[in-house]
Amino acid sequence: MTNRPDDDTLDSDGDTAGLLLPDGAASHHPDTGRKRPKPGERRTQILQTLAGMLEQPGADRVTTAALAARLGVSEAALYRHFASKAQMFEGLIEFIESSVFTLVNQINEREPSGVQQACKVVTLLLQFGEKNPGMTRVMVGDALVFEHDRLVARMNQFFDRIESQLRQSLRSAGDAAGSLTASADANARASVLTSFAIGRLQRYARSGFKRQPTEHLEAALRLIVA
Repeated sequence: MTNRPDDDTLDSDGDTAGLLLPDGAASHHPDTGRKRPKPGERRTQILQTLAGMLEQPGADRVTTAALAARLGVSEAALYRHFASKAQMFEGLIEFIESSVFTLVNQINEREPSGVQQACKVVTLLLQFGEKNPGMTRVMVGDALVFEHDRLVARMNQFFDRIESQLRQSLRSAGDAAGSLTASADANARASVLTSFAIGRLQRYARSGFKRQPTEHLEAALRLIVA
């Protein structure tokens, strides 16, 4: 597969960086010569593998047994690093939150136009999903159906934060333009933009990652924020 979710995520200039082990993170076992993660790096390796498995067709539910088998370790070894599978998914969600909102903050700092801020945030979100298919299944909840309810609630909060950011940017743009309905317009457009982004991500996941979320994106955004 071209873009692995554990290999790629966007930086502020649209380049890719990822959920990768630091240089030199793996050491060779003195007897076997096999690479062995240094203490603390196994957690990242587990999350990388889980994200990769979520890309695969039919991966409606990744079991800890399958994850351990993919890693070549016992299930007990997984639980030395994570108390539960839910905690593993929380690790993926933390990665999504940190990656996206770090870049959202950079957009807000560099882009003075509220409308352009909103468009760039939606673009960022969809580009992140496009380059991280396994993460997309977490974002839209497909991978969380059989997991703890708190994980779904946390992803809902993630999109609530996105909508709040869009609302703030669009209200600022409306105020700057002297609109008498800046707040109401911002609320409506932020809601539509958020629903649009979620819908694009859902379509991407449910098409087997064939329908790109950034398809005709500029034209679609112009229609929404016009």
